[in-house]
Amino acid sequence: MNVIDLLPSPHQYFDLAVSLVQSTIANARRPAEKRRSAVEFDVDVNTGFFPRQPLPRLPAPFAIWELTLAEADEILTLWEDDSEAAVANRPAGERWRSQVQSLPVIDTEPLQSSQRLLQRAHLVLAWLVHYYVHSAPEPADGDPFVVPKSLAIPLVAVSRHLGIAPVLTFADTVLWNWELVDPRQPVSIDNMRFVHLFSGTEDERNFYTTSAKAELVGVEMLRIIDEYNNLPNLSDMTSISKVARDLTRLAGIINDISDIIQGVRAVVDPHVFYWDLRPWFEGSDAKGPSAPGWVYEGVPDSDQLDLSGPSAGQSSVMHALDVFLDVDHKLRQRRYPAPSDSNKRADHGFMDRMRRYMPGKHREYLTWLSSTPRSIRELARETPALREPYDGAVMALKKLRDLHMRIACLYVVTMSRSNPDAYAGCPVASMMDRVQKRRAAGNGPTRGTGGNELALLLKAGRDATRRTLLKDI
Repeated sequence: MNVIDLLPSPHQYFDLAVSLVQSTIANARRPAEKRRSAVEFDVDVNTGFFPRQPLPRLPAPFAIWELTLAEADEILTLWEDDSEAAVANRPAGERWRSQVQSLPVIDTEPLQSSQRLLQRAHLVLAWLVHYYVHSAPEPADGDPFVVPKSLAIPLVAVSRHLGIAPVLTFADTVLWNWELVDPRQPVSIDNMRFVHLFSGTEDERNFYTTSAKAELVGVEMLRIIDEYNNLPNLSDMTSISKVARDLTRLAGIINDISDIIQGVRAVVDPHVFYWDLRPWFEGSDAKGPSAPGWVYEGVPDSDQLDLSGPSAGQSSVMHALDVFLDVDHKLRQRRYPAPSDSNKRADHGFMDRMRRYMPGKHREYLTWLSSTPRSIRELARETPALREPYDGAVMALKKLRDLHMRIACLYVVTMSRSNPDAYAGCPVASMMDRVQKRRAAGNGPTRGTGGNELALLLKAGRDATRRTLLKDI
C-alpha cells in the first residue's frame, strides 16, 4: 500500500482541525490513568487468548484422568445412537462409566502452582463429564444425571482456581484443545491440530479450526485496542489520524472474520454438526427447565453452578470487540432505533453470563477494557473525522452478526426440524422418537448449545450492534 493512501484526504483536514480543538478540551478533563498491558491478563501479543504453547499433559497421579479420556475418545458414542457400531460399543461404555465411578477423588492442590496444568486438568475433567453424561441413558422419572464425585469434586476445585465454570467451555474445545503439527514452528492455524473429538469426524475438527481461525485473526483487533488505550493523548492530529486508520483497519479485520465464518459451510456438514456433534456440547440446562439437570456428587449447592456448556458466545475476542465499540447489549442507553418487543424479551444478561465460562484472567481483561475512560464511541461522536471510520467498523460487525444468524439458522434452526438419517452418520430411531415427542409437546423454541433461545439472542445482539451507529442509515 502506498503511504499516501494512509494519510487523510484534503477534505478531512478541516474535520481534523475541529477535532483537535474538541479533543483538547475533552482530554483536559480526563484524569491520568495507570497504563496496563494485556499480557497481565494472559493475553499474548502473538496468540491472543490462546496459550503460546500447547498445554502440557498432566503428571502422575493425574495421569489416570488422561488415560480415561483417551479411552473415551476411542469407545464412547451418544446413547441415542442406535447404529450397529454404537450398540456394539454399549457394554464397553458401561464398563467405562463404572470405572469412572470407582476412581478416587484426587486432590488438585499439587496443580495449583501451574496455571497451564490447571487448564489442562479443566479440559480433561470437563470432557470426561460430558462423555459420562451423554453416553449414558437418560435417568428414569425425571431424576437428574449424577456426575460422580471422582470427576465433580476435582473439576469444581480446579474451576475455582481458574475462575471458570466447571463444565465444558469454548476454552476447552478450542483455546486449549490443540497440539503443534511441527513443534519447531510457532503457533499458526496451519500448525495447529485439534486433539480431542467427540464424534471423531473431520467436520468436528473443521468446526474447531474455523473458530480458531477467527480467534487468531482477532489478535490484530486486540493490538488495535491495546494501542488505542495506550496512546499518550488523543488531542493531537497525529493521534486522531492513527485512530481513524485503525478503525478502518478494524472494519477490514471484522470482514475477514465474516469470510472465515462463511467458510464453515464448505467444511462442516449441518447434519453432522447437529446430530453427531452438538448433543455432546449440551450442558445441564441445554434442553430447557423441564429436562433432567445435572447434580455434581459431593459438591454442596451444585444446582447453583454454571453448567450450560460451550457456546460461541464465550469467545473473549468478540466480547473485547463489543466492549471497545461500546455495543449496549443490556439496553441501558437510549439509542435509535428503539428496541423491538423481541429485543426486550431477549436475555439481557446473556453476555455477562457467558463471561463466567471464560478463564478468569480473560474476564478480568474485559472488565479492565470496560473501565477505561477512553470511550471510542464518545471520542468518535465528538470528533468529526472519526465518525465515518467508527460507523464503518460498527457496520462490519453488524454484517458479521447478520451472517452469524444465517449460519445458525442453517446449522441449528433448520436442522432442529429435520430427522437424523444415514447421510448424517446417525440413523437413530430413539433420537427420532425424542424429536417427534418434543414437536408434539410444543417444547419451546430452538436453543443454542448453551441452552439459550437462539433466535431471540441473535436478533437482539444484531440489533444492539445496529443501535451503536452514530448516524442512521
